[in-house]
Amino acid sequence: MRNSAFLLCILLPSCSLIFINLSLAADSDSLQDTCPASTPKQQTIFINGLPCKNPATVTASDFKSTKLNQPGNTDNFDRSFTAILSALEFPGLNTLGLAVARTDLEVDGLVSPHSHPRASEIFYVSKGIVIAGFIDTQNQFFQRTLKEGDVFVFPRGLLHYCLNSGFESAVGFSVLNSQNPGVVSISGALFGSEVMKLLKLRLISIAKLEVDRAENVTLFGD
Repeated sequence: MRNSAFLLCILLPSCSLIFINLSLAADSDSLQDTCPASTPKQQTIFINGLPCKNPATVTASDFKSTKLNQPGNTDNFDRSFTAILSALEFPGLNTLGLAVARTDLEVDGLVSPHSHPRASEIFYVSKGIVIAGFIDTQNQFFQRTLKEGDVFVFPRGLLHYCLNSGFESAVGFSVLNSQNPGVVSISGALFGSEVMKLLKLRLISIAKLEVDRAENVTLFGD
């Protein structure tokens, strides 16, 4: 009996660690080399993810996409457009735990603060000058001005944004570590144009400080 209790003391912490590691994983690992998504016209079975194509029908085309090689429509309230390709739009991503995105920003264009509940994001600026930043759970701002070739990381689940601070259109590309990252957005329509203008000015004023971290900063404060 004493030996059994000793074994439980050893095994239970190990089981807890395994459970914690599994819960922190963004997506489940693939059990085969490739699994391009099969997207039937009418879905009759609902699973956590997408079913695989018949391996006999998998081709190189499943692992290529041209959907991000053209700019998006920025004729909108925020003067920006973000296209995210998940496994649904890009079958070759299925089971790989990845999504890709393109962001187009006109002059003064803003990607409103939003978060991805299931993914971290690596943001790469391929054209223009972009202010990028995020806010952590301690209400601290982390923001930098990015130029062509610069990369910035948005941690999983944290509110983040980007703003074109240059004099020409800007383009950024992102990789997210989930095939379905999800988006929780603060809509410009919810707050109105005047508040969003104040937000842009606020972000620009913080960028001029060029500090590594700003504590207790509010988006719409004085």
